[in-house]
Amino acid sequence: MKTVLRVALSMGATTLAAVALAAPALAHVEVSGTDASQGGYGVLTFRVPSESDTASTTDLVVTLPDDQPILSVSTQPKPGWTAKVTKKKLATPQKDDDGNDVTEYVSTVEWKADNPQAAIPPNQFDMFNISAGPLPKTDALSVPAAQTYSDGKVVDWNEKAADG
Repeated sequence: MKTVLRVALSMGATTLAAVALAAPALAHVEVSGTDASQGGYGVLTFRVPSESDTASTTDLVVTLPDDQPILSVSTQPKPGWTAKVTKKKLATPQKDDDGNDVTEYVSTVEWKADNPQAAIPPNQFDMFNISAGPLPKTDALSVPAAQTYSDGKVVDWNEKAADG
């Protein structure tokens, strides 16, 4: 079984490809998952830099795949930030590890700064973690992200990598 490290690297490559196509000096979000395995569970870490000289990052929304649903997500507590996990109904129920029917999957995870002091200051970064699974059995996974700045600007990192 291939490890999700390869998946995480592919996700990172997808994010990097989006960055390469985006305007310079805008923030980008990267994801890694060094302990995860395809079809298993693991921690996914989202690295979020605020590359603005004047605005802080106040909100991050990551969208998990609809076509390869992830059934379970737990957020790691982050002082000064509130995390919200949003679920959607599955077209067909699936079984969890205990054989129970699961009718929903996690569609988005959002982190909001509780106050301006908790936001990621200009030209600094922070990291946000989730424990997720079961992860798709695939070599690549697209995880779009939307980053909101204190000046109201929203940067969508949603372009998929293409061959070449």
